[in-house]
Amino acid sequence: MSLKEIFENQPERRYIMFGGKGGLGKTTLSATCALWLARQGKRVLLFSVDPQASLSDIFERDIFGKGPVPIVENLWAQEIDADKRIREYQDEIRRKILDMYGFDRVPEEIDNYISAASAEPAMEESAIFDAVVDIIVQGNYDYYIYDLVPLGHALYYLSMAKVYDEWINKITKLREEMRQYDQMAATLRRQQALEEDKILEELQYIKNRINASSQILTDKRRTAFFFVLIPEEMILLDTRKASELFARFDVPISGYVVNRVLPPHLEQENLPVYLKNRIAMQQKYLAQIRESLGSQVLAYVPEMERDITGLPMIERLAERLFQSSNDLNP
Repeated sequence: MSLKEIFENQPERRYIMFGGKGGLGKTTLSATCALWLARQGKRVLLFSVDPQASLSDIFERDIFGKGPVPIVENLWAQEIDADKRIREYQDEIRRKILDMYGFDRVPEEIDNYISAASAEPAMEESAIFDAVVDIIVQGNYDYYIYDLVPLGHALYYLSMAKVYDEWINKITKLREEMRQYDQMAATLRRQQALEEDKILEELQYIKNRINASSQILTDKRRTAFFFVLIPEEMILLDTRKASELFARFDVPISGYVVNRVLPPHLEQENLPVYLKNRIAMQQKYLAQIRESLGSQVLAYVPEMERDITGLPMIERLAERLFQSSNDLNP
């Protein structure tokens, strides 16, 4: 089955992820897939959770931190600004403290704590994760295409839903147990119950959002994850290991895309020794890919003569990426 047939035969798969090691062309293939789907009349949001993403470069538009930016008809692209999201976190926490406790202003020691907590190394990942939850639970598009961070970070990102869910379950249970031992006076107890209800309500809201996101990410009916690789030994080894790890998180792996394949017809030309050796090396690992992955490979994408930037080049790549299944092999 080709990549084109995947989308034609499984239209319910609306959440699309391209993953793999850094530098293999995930962002390029994500953008190409998004443009192709938009050309088919589908409303598509392509968004990046990689702080070093290059959607702005690929589309030659200023996208970073501006929310969904229209690219062509039916296609929007978005690069998440984690720093902006963290600032929004801080403001939201301050507002909830004021609302919950009736303060005129946030006490200085609490404000200092909020600022310090927001500087924690994990806060950026948390901000990105929360932004993704915001995006996917709204359901405003036919397709959502994730340009994921490199594999190691992607595994951490995909595991966050489970970690958050377990943490919130523990906190919620603890707060409910604390209510059973409340010995305060009746009037004070009613006030505390009101405040605790607000906290529990907030925890439940967060939990529901996380569950909605995690259910989508692991839903084999609605989600497709495509590994991007190139025909090199270390990449093949890393991809095999990563696919096993992703399976542990129940991420539905839908196939593989082999990128940057040198055209075989070059062998017939008078080439420098270096290039001949590169072609021979690729042929060796392409044979291994065909043997080990077989029909799981949905496309072999050729090395292009220049960088994939601008709509004309993306259109050219889309023609090759979404060709028919009878012409998959390089």
